[in-house]
Amino acid sequence: MPSKLHITYVVEPDPAALAWRAALQLVELAEEAVSARGRARIAVSGGSTPKTTFALLADPAHPFRNRMPWNDIELFFVDERTVPPDDPDSNYRMTRESLLDHVSLRPDQIHRIQGELEPEVAAAEYEYDLRRTFRLEGAEAPRFDILTLGMGPDGHTASLFPHTAAIHELGRLVVANQVPQKDTWRVTLTAPVINHAREVFFLIAGQDKAQALKQVFLGPKDIESLPSQLIWPASGILTLILDSAAAALLPPVGEDGKGHLERAR
Repeated sequence: MPSKLHITYVVEPDPAALAWRAALQLVELAEEAVSARGRARIAVSGGSTPKTTFALLADPAHPFRNRMPWNDIELFFVDERTVPPDDPDSNYRMTRESLLDHVSLRPDQIHRIQGELEPEVAAAEYEYDLRRTFRLEGAEAPRFDILTLGMGPDGHTASLFPHTAAIHELGRLVVANQVPQKDTWRVTLTAPVINHAREVFFLIAGQDKAQALKQVFLGPKDIESLPSQLIWPASGILTLILDSAAAALLPPVGEDGKGHLERAR
């Protein structure tokens, strides 16, 4: 991985504006991926911010819907809760209700984590799906064109929670991660897979995230307590799309409307 990480952040006034910016980012990057490689492989996270973004992309009255190259997209999931696909907590259910039920993606374009299975089985099945879809050999990792992340007030991202085993996983693509603080298991992509994506960006909204953002990107290295610090894309570039409440403790943006940070290993 590169020794320096260049972080660019855009600050929107509220969560609605953040969702609009995120939808634009997804459309533009998907167009670029399809133009360059004939398809766009996108891995998405759950949460309220992606839900609003997905609703914009699915809105037939919005230009984003017509711009998105739906026929050339493959949709994957960054992580999932260990619940059935119709459970209210399911990331897949949220994505289906806000996006998939309203756009023309075929079943073979959607790669779901089977949260209803035993956690280790669900992880193994999803890893098999990734290996088959990306035609991976040996230690190769899948390369998503676009990967979106959120961040919790505790500094977790994906289902890489503080002081859990998945933080340290380097060899596998997908793991079942026991999360004692949530009294549950999760299934998640590992940090090396996330970092291998061509474009990685965080969507973060809310005042309750401000302190974690400051600690992750301005504070000392403490991956055990702040797993979001594991996100260090191979490109050396990381993008944050924030609302003003989440960005309150970061340096103000410049005249170009962007903020810039740099971290060294």
